[in-house]
Amino acid sequence: MADPSPVSRNLFRRLAVPAGLAAVFLAIEFLDELAFGTVGAAWPVIRDDLHLTYAPIGLLIGLPLMVGNLIEPALGLLGDFGHRKRIILAGGVCFLASMLMIGVSGSFLLLLAAMILSSPSSGAFVSLSQATLMDLDPDRRELSMARWTLSGSLGVVAGPILLAFILAAGGSWRIPMFLFAACAFLLVVVLLPRRFPPPPAGEERLSFRGLLANFWNAIRSREVLRWLLLLALGDLMLDVLLGFIALYGTDVAHVSFATASLMVAVWSGVGIVGDALLIPLLARADPVKYLRISALLMVGLFAGFLLAPWIAVKFILLALMGLLNSGWYAIPQARLYAALPGRSGTAMAVTSAFGILAGGMPWLLGGLAQQFGLAPVMWLLMAGPLGLLMLLPRNPSLRSGQARYP
Repeated sequence: MADPSPVSRNLFRRLAVPAGLAAVFLAIEFLDELAFGTVGAAWPVIRDDLHLTYAPIGLLIGLPLMVGNLIEPALGLLGDFGHRKRIILAGGVCFLASMLMIGVSGSFLLLLAAMILSSPSSGAFVSLSQATLMDLDPDRRELSMARWTLSGSLGVVAGPILLAFILAAGGSWRIPMFLFAACAFLLVVVLLPRRFPPPPAGEERLSFRGLLANFWNAIRSREVLRWLLLLALGDLMLDVLLGFIALYGTDVAHVSFATASLMVAVWSGVGIVGDALLIPLLARADPVKYLRISALLMVGLFAGFLLAPWIAVKFILLALMGLLNSGWYAIPQARLYAALPGRSGTAMAVTSAFGILAGGMPWLLGGLAQQFGLAPVMWLLMAGPLGLLMLLPRNPSLRSGQARYP
C-alpha cells in the first residue's frame, strides 16, 4: 500500500490532536464526578470514622462550594489572559493533593482544609477544561457539551458503586481517594505535552484590565443573561429536583425510605440513558426546538407526577421526566459559550459568578418548605419548564447567538 500523502498526514494530525485533547478533558470530568459521587456516598462512614455530627458535615459541604464560587471567576479570566494550560495543570496537581489529604485526614480540620482545596482545584482543573473543550470545535458546542454531561453522569453513578465494592471487600473509604490521586497524576502527565488550541483568528490578546471590562460587558449582555437564566431555570428540574425527590417520597408520597431511595436511583439511571440518547439527537435536531418541545412536555409530566395518587404512576412519570430533561444543562451552557466567542474563560467566569446567586435557590426553597410544607413548594419547580418556554429564543437562525453588548 502506498504511503499517505503529506496532505493526508497533516489532515490526520489536525483531526487527531483535538480529538485526543477532548478525550483527556472528558476523562477529567469523569474523574471529578467520580470523586464527587464517591465522597457523597461515603459521608456516613466518614462521619463514623471521624466522629462528626450534622453541623460540621454541613460546613464540609457548603464552605468549599462558597470558596470555589468566589475564586472560579478569577481563574476563568486568567484562562483568557493566556495562562490556561498552566492553570489547568496546576489545578490537576492541587486536585491530586486534595484527594491525598482527604485520604489521610484524621481530623475535622484537616478534612475541611482538603475539601476547601478541592473546590477551586476542580474549578481550575475541570471548569477550564470544559471551556477549552468548547474551543476545540466551536460549530459543535452542543454536541461536545452533551458528551461532557454524559461523562459526568457516568462518574456520579460509578462513584457510589466503586465505594460499595471496596467496602464490601473489607476496604476503607480512604482507598478510592488514593486511586483518584493516582488518576489525577496520570491525567496531568498525559496533558503536559499536549498543545492547546490557539486563540481564534482575529482575536487579540487583551490586557487583564481589558478582560475585566469584557467581563463587565458580558454580565450586562442580554444574550448572556438569557442563557444564564435558562441554566438556573433548567437546574430546577435537574439538581434541585434531585435534592428533593427522596424527601418528597417520604414526606409527601408517604413511601418507605427504601422506595424513596429507589426513586432517586430511577431518576439517576434514566438520566444517564437520556444523556446518551441526546448525543445522536443533537446531531440531527435543532437544540433550541428540542428544548422548547421537552419543556412543553415537562409541564404536563411534572404536574401529573405531583397529582398522581399511585406510586407506580409516579415512578413512570419520574422516569419520563429524567429522559426529557437531558440537555437542559448542556445546551444552555453551550449557547453561553457561543455568546462569547473566543472568550470561553470569560464565559466560565460569568457562569461561576452567577452561580453564587443561583446557589441560593435550594436554600430559599428549603426555607419555604419549612414554613409552608414541601407539597406546595414542589409546584414552584414548575418555574423551570415554564421559564424555558418563555425565554428560549424564537428565531431559529440564532444558532450561535453572539452577545450584543449594551
